[in-house]
Amino acid sequence: MFIKVFLTIIFLAVMIGVGLYTRKQASSVDGFVLGGRAVGPWLTAFAFGTSYFSAVVFVGYAGQFGWKYGLSSAWIGIGNAIIGSLLAWIILGKRTKLMTQHIESRTMPDFFGTRFQDQGLRVTASIIAFVFLIPYTAGVYSGISRLFEMGFNIPYEYCVVIMSVLTAVYVILGGYKATAMNDFIQGIIMLFGIVAVILAVLNAQGGLTAAVSKLAALPSDVDPTVNGGFASWFGPDPWGLLGVIILTSLGTMGLPQMVGKFYSITDESAIKRGTVISTIFAFIVAGGCYFLGGFGRLYDPVIAANGKIAYDSIVPAMLVTLPDVLIALVVLLVLSASMSTLASLVLTSSSTMTLDLIYRDKKALPGEVEDGSIDDLVAEKIERRKVVVMRVLIMFFIAISLLIALNPPTFIAQLMGISWGALAGAFLAPFMLGLYWRGVTTTSVWACFFWGVGLTVVNMLLGNPINPINCGAIAMLGGFPVVWLVSLLTKKMDSNVVNKIFECYK
Repeated sequence: MFIKVFLTIIFLAVMIGVGLYTRKQASSVDGFVLGGRAVGPWLTAFAFGTSYFSAVVFVGYAGQFGWKYGLSSAWIGIGNAIIGSLLAWIILGKRTKLMTQHIESRTMPDFFGTRFQDQGLRVTASIIAFVFLIPYTAGVYSGISRLFEMGFNIPYEYCVVIMSVLTAVYVILGGYKATAMNDFIQGIIMLFGIVAVILAVLNAQGGLTAAVSKLAALPSDVDPTVNGGFASWFGPDPWGLLGVIILTSLGTMGLPQMVGKFYSITDESAIKRGTVISTIFAFIVAGGCYFLGGFGRLYDPVIAANGKIAYDSIVPAMLVTLPDVLIALVVLLVLSASMSTLASLVLTSSSTMTLDLIYRDKKALPGEVEDGSIDDLVAEKIERRKVVVMRVLIMFFIAISLLIALNPPTFIAQLMGISWGALAGAFLAPFMLGLYWRGVTTTSVWACFFWGVGLTVVNMLLGNPINPINCGAIAMLGGFPVVWLVSLLTKKMDSNVVNKIFECYK
């Protein structure tokens, strides 16, 4: 227990120290939200990866989908690396950096408002982001607290409160730069941690070959007379597996807290290096998490009060028998993954609410002169006020998420499915197509907002007749034909406006 407590205290002290170190760079809006748009490839790549993979993946997804699909769940991690990291950086990285800097966009809702010349889109997108980032944040709290409960025997309620306070402190102090620097430190811990834990778990099962053989001997849930499904290439349910891969991989391209990383990177050469770093990070961390979860059936499941398997307790049950030093490493691993994701979520939510709802400044297009220019001193005061409001909203957002986390309505995976489905279902298609296609119309963006949020909410209100994971995947993919068809049938934007926006790619 001394080792676990000692390492955790050092870790938390470093996180707070980074917040104090970077606080001077967080006095302006650009500094607080984007790190001055001067964050290098290593910090950006690790910030992308650590925001992507949290306790939701390590505890919730690895446990639930490892149990359902066995070793084939490793395909989810491979999909996350290839689609969610490599393709995301290739497709979005350069064009997002250039266009958002050209139109002076600081948030995704701001992008929608300026790119499609409709402030209503900006307001609606900010509300969608704020509302649906909350269940994801609650899922992260829940996941990290399960591990702390296992490692320290601290009640779940105390864990979520402690984590929320500590995350709030360093984000409020240092903004995005503190988050990015801490993400780099946390990412290194995650890389070493996941490799060490996998080796320890396999060793406890007699090695890789023995563990796979044990898994192959287990009967299928669908047909108890058939063995080997959990050790096969595509598992017992390939279509269900595909839905999870789509949701968790494609979703990153439509999530505000992920896409925002491209706003802040220094230049195009940094994007190329960041692509490689981010992809390798995802292969090791995501691939490792799901590979580890695939062996969950070799351990006795925890049965919840309702008589069903407590999926969120599968991974903690696998790890509880490890030596204390490794348990301490696991706690730091999940703490690292979760605090980085929490920091990204609360910063995204607070900046969106502040810049796109409370202080909704109308910007001129590139090349135009803004009306009503104000004194530099007044402008500086307004900037400081915006940063103060963002810090207050960070506390507000954390408090709401904390209330949900103290009484979570469903499994972690379902919380994430609802959040990602609504956000990426609404934002993915119009954002991606808006970077490439001049023909996207304002009406088509509205249609996609209604499609993504509407499908997710209606499915939830009907008691989830479609699994939230599959519903989220349908919402994301369906957004593309929605934007395309509606754009063909509705009024085009002013060609002069669109041409000015696309000048950044010349």
